[in-house]
Amino acid sequence: MTFRFAHLLTGVLLVSATLAAQAPTPQEKIATLKQALADSAKSIRQYQWTETTSISMKGEEKSKLQNTVVYGADGKLQKTPLNPPAPKAEAKTSRRDKDKGDRLKENIVENKKEEISDYMKQAVALIQSYVPPKPEQIQAAQQAGNMTVQGGKIEFKDYLKPKDLMTIEIDPSGKRLSKLSVASYIEKPDEPVTLNVVFGALEDGTSYTQQTTLDAKAKNIKVVVSNGGYKKISQ
Repeated sequence: MTFRFAHLLTGVLLVSATLAAQAPTPQEKIATLKQALADSAKSIRQYQWTETTSISMKGEEKSKLQNTVVYGADGKLQKTPLNPPAPKAEAKTSRRDKDKGDRLKENIVENKKEEISDYMKQAVALIQSYVPPKPEQIQAAQQAGNMTVQGGKIEFKDYLKPKDLMTIEIDPSGKRLSKLSVASYIEKPDEPVTLNVVFGALEDGTSYTQQTTLDAKAKNIKVVVSNGGYKKISQ
């Protein structure tokens, strides 16, 4: 019994040592991730797709926009609205006919709309700054010592802004992103914004951003950006 147990134990240790030797190092994981991101960033340019952006305030959807998206010759995204906004109806009552109270209320509403619109632009810019992760930014975070690798998760502190945190989850193949989460902010660190991203893969293995959810609880605003309907562009 003792011999058999020792023999079994030796076998288990050998298997464990073999698996440990085969497991990629953190540096190898990062190298594979950066290469996968670069490859997908290149191959996604062969596609066009539909982007749907939904904006909600206090749980109520306020707007929903759809764009056809494609990369231009300059390497920048070009978006064509699928549902352009309807022209504003002319007001039946002239400004001169309104009393001061009405004009004041109208100005407050317009200012609030402008404030929200500006915030939305900043929110979309924040999403684009993190998603998809750029290999050069990952390299910079790694060199700055702000990276931690734990199994299939990679964390980056102070990735783009002081005190932000980005966490990447890698699928079992180690060759593409599975999920991404970000704790960041737009204007003030004490008004946090969270990003949660789910990635998908096309038939040729190209990784793409399937859905991004931005939650700005301090403003009661949620933005959901979904991408789908990918089609290769005729060459």
